[in-house]
Amino acid sequence: MTLVQMGIPAVRSERPSLDGRPETPFLVDRFGRIARDLRVSITEKCSLRCTYCMPEEGLPPIPREELLTADEIVRLVSLAVRELGVKEVRFTGGEPLMRRELEQIIAGCHEAVPGTPLAMTTNGVGLEHRIHKLAAAGLTRVNVSLDTVDREDFTRLTRRDRLESVLNGIRAARDAGMAPVKVNAVLMRQNLEGAADLLAWCLAEQAELRFIEEMPLDADHEWARDNMVTAADLLEVLGERFALTPTARADPSAPAEKWLVDGGPATVGIIATVTRKFCDSCDRTRLTADGMLRSCLFSDQEFDVRTALRAGADDDEVAELWRGAMWQKWAGHGIDAAGFVPPERTMGAIGG
Repeated sequence: MTLVQMGIPAVRSERPSLDGRPETPFLVDRFGRIARDLRVSITEKCSLRCTYCMPEEGLPPIPREELLTADEIVRLVSLAVRELGVKEVRFTGGEPLMRRELEQIIAGCHEAVPGTPLAMTTNGVGLEHRIHKLAAAGLTRVNVSLDTVDREDFTRLTRRDRLESVLNGIRAARDAGMAPVKVNAVLMRQNLEGAADLLAWCLAEQAELRFIEEMPLDADHEWARDNMVTAADLLEVLGERFALTPTARADPSAPAEKWLVDGGPATVGIIATVTRKFCDSCDRTRLTADGMLRSCLFSDQEFDVRTALRAGADDDEVAELWRGAMWQKWAGHGIDAAGFVPPERTMGAIGG
C-alpha cells in the first residue's frame, strides 16, 4: 500500500481545500471520522529530557512573539467547542507547567466553555505546588507521564533526578480531587523489567496506569520497529505477577485496551499505537504552541491559524480554516508503509 492510497497527501497547500466536504459544522475528514478531542500544546519547554521525546539540550526555543498568547488560546478553544463540536480539551507541552500563564489559560477556557472537561498531560515535576490553583481555575483531570518507579532508571531515561517530585505530584493531584489520576508509561526495553513494579505502585496509590508503545517521534531518530517493546511483550511480563482479564472498550474512540488486574476493579491499559493501531477511530485535532493546526501526530502537514488570527480573521474564517485542515487528515499514520518517514517535529514539539 502506498502513502497516497492511505490518504496521505503527496502535495501540500498553504490553505486547505474544502472540495467535496459535506455541509457540517463539525471537524469531519474524508474517511468519516469526526474530531471531538482537542490537544493544545502551550509550550515547547520541558523540565525533563526524556530520551524518546527530546534531545538532551532541549528543543529550540519558540520566539515569544510566535507563541500563541493566553487570549488566543482561549479564543481558539472556545471556537472549537462552540462551533466545531469539540467535547474535551487537553493541554500539553513540552511541559505545560513550564508556561507561566497556565492557570490563566485554564481559567479563561473554563469561563468561556463551562462544563467542558479540561485536562492536562504533565510530567508531574512541581505539580504538587500548583495543583490546587489549577483545580480552582477549572482543571478537571490530570495525566502524568511516568515510565518507572526506580530512581536510577528514571534518572537515566529522563536525564534528570526528579522522581520524588513526580511521585509527590501524582499524590497531590489525587488528593486535590483529580482521581483517578492517569499515569502514562512509554514501553521500552530499559523499563520493561520494572513494569510490574510500576503497576504495583499505581495500584497502591489509586492511579490508573496505561502503557504506550514507543512511537517514532524521538528527537534522535533512533526508533526502530524491530527494537520496540510490543503490547504482547508487556502482557507476558505483567502476567507473571498479576492475573489480567481483558475487558471491552466502553468508548470505541478510546485508544487504550484495558485489562482487569487480579479480578478488578482496578485496570491496566495498553495503547498499542504501532502494533494494534486505532487510526480508523481517531477523534483528535491538534494545535501546536506556535499556532499550527495538525490533524495527525505523524503528518508534517500544518495550517497556520496564528497568522490568520493576527491578520484579523473572524471566527467564521478561522472555523473554515480548521475544518479544511481536518478534511485533509490521513487515513492512518503509515508506520508500516515502505515509504514511511517520521515527522520533522518530535513528540515534545507537537504535544502529546
